[in-house]
Amino acid sequence: MDEQDTLAVPTDDDPTLVLLKVEEAARRLRIGRTTCFALIRTGALESVMVGGLRRVPVDAPAAYVASLRNAPRAA
Repeated sequence: MDEQDTLAVPTDDDPTLVLLKVEEAARRLRIGRTTCFALIRTGALESVMVGGLRRVPVDAPAAYVASLRNAPRAA
């Protein structure tokens, strides 16, 4: 077995995931965990509760970026 066989694939790159942990969503957006929770608190980033766990739908980070791109810009 070579070194490549022993390396684990990061779970946030798994195409079968439906929900992300907040930390995984923050990593995809290249922001901090606290900033990600702030976006969730304001409703800018969609999230759901599963039991007592906060999760972000896998398509929510892209939707958030799209909303930023479509926002009117100051002159």
